[in-house]
Amino acid sequence: MKAVQYTPSGELRWVTVDKPSASGHDLLVRVMAVSVNPVDVKQPKPNADAPPRILGYDVAGIVEEVGEDVTLFKPGDAVFYAGSIDRPGGFSEYHLVDERIVGPKPERLSFAEAAAMPLTTITAWEGLFDRLHIPREGAKGTILVIGAAGGVGSIAVQLAKWAGLTVIGTASRPDSQNWVKDLGADAVISHFQPVAAQLKNIGHDSVNYIFCLNQVAPHWDGMVEVLAPEGAICTILPPGPVDVNPLWAGSGTLAAESMFTRPRFHTAAMIEQHRLLTRVSALLDEGVLTTTLKTRYTPISPKTLSQAFEQIKTGHTVGKIVVEEF
Repeated sequence: MKAVQYTPSGELRWVTVDKPSASGHDLLVRVMAVSVNPVDVKQPKPNADAPPRILGYDVAGIVEEVGEDVTLFKPGDAVFYAGSIDRPGGFSEYHLVDERIVGPKPERLSFAEAAAMPLTTITAWEGLFDRLHIPREGAKGTILVIGAAGGVGSIAVQLAKWAGLTVIGTASRPDSQNWVKDLGADAVISHFQPVAAQLKNIGHDSVNYIFCLNQVAPHWDGMVEVLAPEGAICTILPPGPVDVNPLWAGSGTLAAESMFTRPRFHTAAMIEQHRLLTRVSALLDEGVLTTTLKTRYTPISPKTLSQAFEQIKTGHTVGKIVVEEF
């Protein structure tokens, strides 16, 4: 089968590899569309100790074959998922994935629209509901989403509103600010200006929750300044050398979210990713949530994937980038 491989020179190239077979809990999926995420772009270049890899951690496709222990899906099912960082990725014609981290593709969405969702949705869902412990229904209070126009932010805004929170997003440009507003944010401020003053201007002295989707250190002082007593901050990147002491007086919480934790370590909660993608699939079909697809390329090839990589590297991506069809 054809696949796109990440080389030691940092380039993407065509390779031909053996088509895998499904066993155990694995599904063999025919890849219809993939999306590109910062995790793909930030992978270290392969070397002698780390050979060339097939990247790609957002897939929508059709189940072709199932392992002997599979109970959740059957051949012919349309699925979407984010895969596992310690296995080959989905930039290939066929892809193996554990059924326990796979969801049924939303019927109303195309494969491209569905491929935009899994990795960022899992990150946002786990960050909001498992790390910040926000109730999924009837939540009260205010959340500040830093980096709200990106892939994770675009679905985090929607999920936080669905849960019942007042949502304040940050975005720096008119197009990204309009995107966040259209997703349902109650207010949008700039993460390049002092946060506290901007919050006061829109009637908020503090926030109960902060979901930081950008580099932590540049925003740290502003975050701890506006975090309410007994509030919580969740980050998706290592915070680095920041002073956590200001959290102590207000019994603040700092949590970490990595959506690859459960599949990578095969935790007891691994099946939760199947359950949350199944729930999100229903919410997308009901129109409660909307796809975050913003840019699409065709077909899946080294050229189009490289274009998507370069767009991600600018740091100004709005929504998600999807590449579809071999």
